[in-house]
Amino acid sequence: MMTSHKQINRFFLLVTGPFLGLLIAMLISGTSLHVQQKPVPFTVSTDIPATAAAISGQLDQAKEAAQTTISSIKKTAELYNKTTSTMSKIVQSSQKAAKQPETIYNNKITSKLGSPYKTVESDRIRLELFTVNPGTYHGYAMKIKLKSPEAMRMTLGKDKLGSSETTLAAAKRYGAVAGINAGGFADSKKGRFPLSTTVLDGKYLGGFEPSYKDLFFVGLNKSGKLIGGQFSSQEELDRLHPEFGASFVPVLLKNGQKKQIPDKWKTSPLRAPRTVIGNYKDDQLLIIVVDGYNENGGSGATLEEIQTRLYKLGVQDAYNLDGGGSSSLVVNGKIVNQPSDGQLRPVPTHFLFFK
Repeated sequence: MMTSHKQINRFFLLVTGPFLGLLIAMLISGTSLHVQQKPVPFTVSTDIPATAAAISGQLDQAKEAAQTTISSIKKTAELYNKTTSTMSKIVQSSQKAAKQPETIYNNKITSKLGSPYKTVESDRIRLELFTVNPGTYHGYAMKIKLKSPEAMRMTLGKDKLGSSETTLAAAKRYGAVAGINAGGFADSKKGRFPLSTTVLDGKYLGGFEPSYKDLFFVGLNKSGKLIGGQFSSQEELDRLHPEFGASFVPVLLKNGQKKQIPDKWKTSPLRAPRTVIGNYKDDQLLIIVVDGYNENGGSGATLEEIQTRLYKLGVQDAYNLDGGGSSSLVVNGKIVNQPSDGQLRPVPTHFLFFK
């Protein structure tokens, strides 16, 4: 039996035999075996100095172009800054020029009222307080510029229809800087209710009532402009977009002209404390509150006196609000006028002003 290592030797001999024979034959015949390798070409450029010079020139050109661009940007920036500064000055001059007519008109108004003894101003309102004392009566004028519609609103007494409170209480409760009494009212067993058409927050309280007799509606629209007059239909008033307002009697001025005061209101009463509200051409408001019924000889003003006063002051539209014991003027948490009842009367509606 053949051993395993002999089997292996025989196998390798059989496998390598042909190659060994071929190798021996080549040696006998003198044949040589050559392995040819393909050379790799390698070229050294002789133009390196010229190329470097060209690149250097291009870099110089790029540097010069960059410097030119930077200089141009700086000049452009300087020109922009100068232009912006010039435009800013032009805008400021234009704004100043645009305000000149307003300033001139305001100065004209103020010159007729005198010097204010109290001024309140904020981003939303400018309020100036004057004394009114032509000799026949004594009162106060409050000129107001509403810089925002939110600077004025109407409130109900204790925020409830049929309830009432003093203007001072309403102003303190809402944090108002000033306030006056608003429309008339009617008392009943169920409470003290606003007279006729009343609008609060754009909604009619108790519905719309067409104007009758000498009644009117007065308030502010959604843009903060004074609106008022007599209205035969709700659609007619809706076209003015009322935000709030109340009713009383009578209208004193319309479009800068005196309105006929009904005989009834000329003498009933003849003289009394008054609260009136009006506006100027520039939409500033003017409120006059007159004292009366006191022991110092002042018995108030007639409607004709107030009407003439407003006309001379250049007021465009003016409306007589509730007067007598209802007349109220509060500023900065204090009562300004002298209430004829000795104290402020609780009323159902108030016009309040806010800083």
